[in-house]
Amino acid sequence: MTVLVCNDVPPAIRGHLKRWFIEPKPNVFVGTLNVRTHRKVTDFILRNAPKDFGMLVISSAPNCQGYQIERIGPEGKTGRREINFSGIPLIAESWIDPENCPF
Repeated sequence: MTVLVCNDVPPAIRGHLKRWFIEPKPNVFVGTLNVRTHRKVTDFILRNAPKDFGMLVISSAPNCQGYQIERIGPEGKTGRREINFSGIPLIAESWIDPENCPF
């Protein structure tokens, strides 16, 4: 299973992604890809996306949690960042009190 959460997807890339994914919500794509197709789709997006394009990829992986998180593009666009907390991949949002931020 692969989930892509994209920012500002150009129509050409959106159309291409709809070959392998369903789009349950705008700019969110869900599908099942093998490793080779996953790599080819990611390479196509990187070649054709604008410079400020951002994407979060969550895909199946043979680890304890069963998934891996990958960010492509600028980090500051979403205000979130992926962290590894005791071996568990998580997505951290902004903290109300930066002094209490454990990361």
